[in-house]
Amino acid sequence: MNSQVDHLVKKTWAKFTTLPPDTRLMIAVSGIPGSGKTALATIMTNRINEIYASENPSSNHIQPIATSLPMDGYHLTRAQLSAMPDPTHAFARRGAAFTFDGEKFLTLVQDLRKPLTADSKSTYAPSFDHAVKDPVDDDIEIPASCRVVFFEGNYLSLDKVPWSTAAGLMDELWFVDVDFEVARGRLVRRHVKAGIAKDEAEAEKRVAENDLINGAEILENRLPVQEIVSSIYDPDWEKS
Repeated sequence: MNSQVDHLVKKTWAKFTTLPPDTRLMIAVSGIPGSGKTALATIMTNRINEIYASENPSSNHIQPIATSLPMDGYHLTRAQLSAMPDPTHAFARRGAAFTFDGEKFLTLVQDLRKPLTADSKSTYAPSFDHAVKDPVDDDIEIPASCRVVFFEGNYLSLDKVPWSTAAGLMDELWFVDVDFEVARGRLVRRHVKAGIAKDEAEAEKRVAENDLINGAEILENRLPVQEIVSSIYDPDWEKS
């Protein structure tokens, strides 16, 4: 894992240092559910910010140059799912590509791709409130000073519009590779811990009937990517 991350950090930093000051470096990290996308995007964000801070030691209040953006905030709301022709199916499959607002995500990517100027303002993305099980609009700030953006989500290398359109605006696509059985174990524990399932049996059912079906679609319809990364271990998955 460390050698993979070191390679990605060096590559990312080298790319960033060659960019003109009005341009962002945008990298999409995708993978099946439970693969470790969030862990990788978080590690990369921290490492790039550490390098940037070390390159600017005289500044006491340096703003982070990198940020990570989860796709969770682009879930369709419960009201939108309820308005679908088959709401029961829509709720059961929440997390599938058709239960996300891909066009809204594409708009964010297009906004962040615009050249930066002295007048550029912060851009805002939605988050996801697990307590109410719905997105929260404009909850994540991306300041104009953030010039390295790691997007992370299941469908960021999916060869279906509008995901493929967003992917075409990225500088690189990375894919986190994981064994399906490893992902299954992680997801079962995650669903129980988050209250998505009341026990392991219910979580197993959801993983089999939704998460891993989505995973198969992701693998079968993946665009070419620049990096395939072996799954990053996240100890939080092991906590009860």
